[in-house]
Amino acid sequence: MSTRRPAASRRTVLRGAALTPVAGLGLTACGGTEEGPARLTGPVELGPESEVAEDGAKLYRDHNVVVSRSKDGTLKAYDTVCTHAGCPINKLEGSKLICPCHGSEFDATTGKVLREPAVAPLKALAVEVKNGTMVARPQA
Repeated sequence: MSTRRPAASRRTVLRGAALTPVAGLGLTACGGTEEGPARLTGPVELGPESEVAEDGAKLYRDHNVVVSRSKDGTLKAYDTVCTHAGCPINKLEGSKLICPCHGSEFDATTGKVLREPAVAPLKALAVEVKNGTMVARPQA
């Protein structure tokens, strides 16, 4: 007795081929590349100090860094890779960072979690100004 499976229809094959890239995009959005989003391993120039207003914040997506300036002029920087699933945070509303993957929210001025599912704060970075340019690096 032969147990032959019916052949897949052309429509089934084409539907599967069309959905494969979409599924891959979902995985990429959640975890970045196979190695994960770029993390600072050394100093990186971000831009002119004047880009960050007093009592404001600026997101540097290319480097996964956010810099904020308090009313007294003090600069603070944080790594913007979400502590929940490792997604690069790509949205800053005022001083609130919003992760696109699962909706975690962080305070850009303190790194603290404002909304779960993340529970760990963002990693603080060192930031200094050299010749008018902000430079961020991992803390020692």
